Amino acid sequence: MVVGYKDIFKMVGILICSFCAVFVCTLFLNYNMDLSGIENLIDTDMAKILYEAQSNVAKVVSAVSGGCLLLTTVVLLCFYIGHYIDTHKKQLGILKALGYSRFAVAKGFAMFGLSVFLGTAFGYLGAALLMPKFYEAQNKEGYLPAFNVGFHPALCLALVGLPAIFFALLAVFYSYQKLKIPALSLMRESVTTKVVKAKKESDMPFVVELKNSNIRQRKSLVFFIAFAVFCFSAMMQMSFSMDELASRMFSIMTMSIGFVLASVTLFIATTSIVKANGKTITMMKVFGYEAKECVGAVLGGYRPWAYIGFAIGTVYQYGLLKIAVTVIFADMEGVPDYQFDVPAFLLTLAVFIVLYESIMAVYARRMGKLSVKEIMLE
Repeated sequence: MVVGYKDIFKMVGILICSFCAVFVCTLFLNYNMDLSGIENLIDTDMAKILYEAQSNVAKVVSAVSGGCLLLTTVVLLCFYIGHYIDTHKKQLGILKALGYSRFAVAKGFAMFGLSVFLGTAFGYLGAALLMPKFYEAQNKEGYLPAFNVGFHPALCLALVGLPAIFFALLAVFYSYQKLKIPALSLMRESVTTKVVKAKKESDMPFVVELKNSNIRQRKSLVFFIAFAVFCFSAMMQMSFSMDELASRMFSIMTMSIGFVLASVTLFIATTSIVKANGKTITMMKVFGYEAKECVGAVLGGYRPWAYIGFAIGTVYQYGLLKIAVTVIFADMEGVPDYQFDVPAFLLTLAVFIVLYESIMAVYARRMGKLSVKEIMLE
């Protein structure tokens, strides 16, 4: 077996993302399916308006939240597979040397689909337990006829079984592409990587050039960090408006998902950056560079991209909620015109700065403890 069960449980990020995606989608899609069953019982104008609004909200929230979390899970899966291949080159090279074809080795990576299955299964179960409270909160004003929570096998299959199959196939396909490496090169751990050079010669200081080089060569991690902060910014700011537009429960749920998603992805990305630059950090320390300079060279280049992600998330959530109020809730009375929430923006920015800089401080301390002997013996 190429990938063992222990490797599955190391992919906490994928499990959390798939859990959050299915948790949110199950709540709203199941509610929408049960809601459609009472359409013929609605006989008042207010109930009809609320029915249309909640039906549209369920579709929009499922598409937006599910889409963002799906993209995050795809990025995480590719990241984990690439990292696994990089750290198991000898074992994979031996398998190819023994006569195993590239597809025979790649199909073992289908086990990565198990982590998605665990996340989707727990997400569906968690949503099922919360559904009675969620249904109650959605109809707290009592405008709609009462209806019970229903079980929809097709929805369960679509949100639990199909994603696991899709990601298992994706893992096989991606690992098959990544294993286009001769067996001897894998066994020697001498896989060549494409070095992205600067467009022109410059007289920039070494620390600045190293920082720029890290960004040029690790564009996937730049996207990873920016997208994590984008999700954090959008979901956290959006949650402050959910009390008026949806419910307190949805507000807490949105805030929790944004915070957990950002924390997990930032930790994963930063861990990868520090590990990839372990030798560089220790050699800089040998040549007399201070810890602050090492941190700036390795992690400093990602900070501007994190703030760009935060800014894009801010614009995105404002545009999304503005459209929701203008289109979805247009016919509902008592819904205030949505304006940009400056206090929510400042509070989210403050939380982000504390979270991001705390993570950077933790890894800066870890980088300061790296020894030359520890790195050279790896």
